[in-house]
Amino acid sequence: MAYPFAGEEWLKAVAEVLNTDERYADIAKNWEGDILVLVEPDPGSPQGVKAAGAYLDLWHGKCRKTAAYLEGDPAMPKPAFTLRAPRNELLRIMEGKLDPMQAMVTRKLKVEGNLAYMLRNVPTVLDFVRCCRRVEIAG
Repeated sequence: MAYPFAGEEWLKAVAEVLNTDERYADIAKNWEGDILVLVEPDPGSPQGVKAAGAYLDLWHGKCRKTAAYLEGDPAMPKPAFTLRAPRNELLRIMEGKLDPMQAMVTRKLKVEGNLAYMLRNVPTVLDFVRCCRRVEIAG
């Protein structure tokens, strides 16, 4: 089944994959940090289009919580890590057309948080993306 990217249903499907994937559980067993993926409007989008926030609380190989937000929502959490990029770049990552680490190095994917921690945990980051790619995106 396909889900709208970064929406509630997509997030629930990603959490299900993360929580049942033995490889991810092993690789991410020491990971401690929640993530907010800010899906920014693509260049040329109409004025007033807000970024969408996809929140995942990741802890020791499990996803404890997910939530979807719109930019400016006062309930949006302040996570350990924020990843932000235009929607088309994030979709390229999810489709396997853009390596997430290459996207970080070229600043197509901006990272806020402890970059040293993230770089020490590259296998966890890459396996997180592998799990996300298992969820089909609609449209």
